[in-house]
Amino acid sequence: MRVIVVDDSVIVREGLRRLLEAEGHEVAGTAARPEQVDDAVTAARPDVVVLDIRMPPTFTDEGIQVATALRNVTPAPGILVLSQYVIPEYATRLLEGGARGMCYLLKDRILQPLQLSQAVQRIGEGGTVVDPDVVGELLVLKHGGDPLDLLTGQEREVLRLMAEGLSNKGIAERLYVSANTVGTHIQHIFRKLDLPDTATDNRRVLAVLAFLRDRS
Repeated sequence: MRVIVVDDSVIVREGLRRLLEAEGHEVAGTAARPEQVDDAVTAARPDVVVLDIRMPPTFTDEGIQVATALRNVTPAPGILVLSQYVIPEYATRLLEGGARGMCYLLKDRILQPLQLSQAVQRIGEGGTVVDPDVVGELLVLKHGGDPLDLLTGQEREVLRLMAEGLSNKGIAERLYVSANTVGTHIQHIFRKLDLPDTATDNRRVLAVLAFLRDRS
């Protein structure tokens, strides 16, 4: 994938460059501040933009703001937002405007072999990835009358892995079950969450959004 890296720390930028290039991606440009992103994207036409969630001038949610603005770029690149901490609200905001090609990943995750590369590949192909620690944080919260309470333990696990961006095959391999079994669980999830009968990809995104929105 052709990638742009955005982070105010030169050490982080160069570290990400080396990790990505070592895993076969092309780093077509870098930026240190949010206001430099538009020009960098225009010049490089990346498949994916990797950016820190906290950047100048306020060091709060600049990454989410940049991601929101990049939705209007044609063609829109995949967006991988890196965060130091688990902030479910930011993950929800990132996905609410459209989850396709979006990723929320903790910085610690990029030190694990292939985690960063696989996330870049998935969102560059239009997938959605939510860090498992963020999903786990959302799972422990309880709300009365939540339709997610209708899901079985196995269905919740399937939904959690859907939020990580795994395909049916990937979920089957992780849970040591057949792809047919995963498909059945997903159909049960769609039915219990009363999701509209649209394209499967869209329903997967709706399921993940329901999971995040009702847990934040």
